[in-house]
Amino acid sequence: MEERLNLKYPVIVEGKYDKAKLCLVVSSPVIALDGFSVFNNSEKKQLLKRLSKESGVILLTDSDRAGNFIRAKLKGILNGKVYNVYAPAIFGKERRKKEFSKDGLIGVEGIDSNVLRELLKPFAGDVTNKVGSVTKARFYEDGFSGNKDSSVKRSKLANILSLPETLTAKALLEAINLLVSEEEYTEAVKRINNE
Repeated sequence: MEERLNLKYPVIVEGKYDKAKLCLVVSSPVIALDGFSVFNNSEKKQLLKRLSKESGVILLTDSDRAGNFIRAKLKGILNGKVYNVYAPAIFGKERRKKEFSKDGLIGVEGIDSNVLRELLKPFAGDVTNKVGSVTKARFYEDGFSGNKDSSVKRSKLANILSLPETLTAKALLEAINLLVSEEEYTEAVKRINNE
């Protein structure tokens, strides 16, 4: 098995199965939109806007009509750097599905890993978007995961750093490492501990 690609930008995909497939190919952050529900989630839209402005994002959607609709709608929302990667239109269905999609095309989750690797290779290289380097261990030591009041502390941290308060511990840590400097994180932790 080939080593996973380290991309310069986070990748935005439609759903959790696309994310799972892409995580086999890349070691960089992959953000699932959860389909059309992203358009009703103002916090997630704000996070995506911020990512596109500050570091740039790779947008990889299915090649069907729904994927193209999501891509077009996101282009209107994201006003930063968006690198479009287009999945090939391959007729078929994913193994987990009983029926073909409306358009009869497989989604990102069904595309061969080597094809995905080739599509994303131009974006591999030195990671320029990683601002912070907060480890899972430090996040735990600072009380943001694994403790009784971790969710309350995470909510405060997210608020101070202008990030969505509803993110999971893992997603918040990922967002912090993409958008927040080491100093900003340390200052936020001090503020929370001094309350």
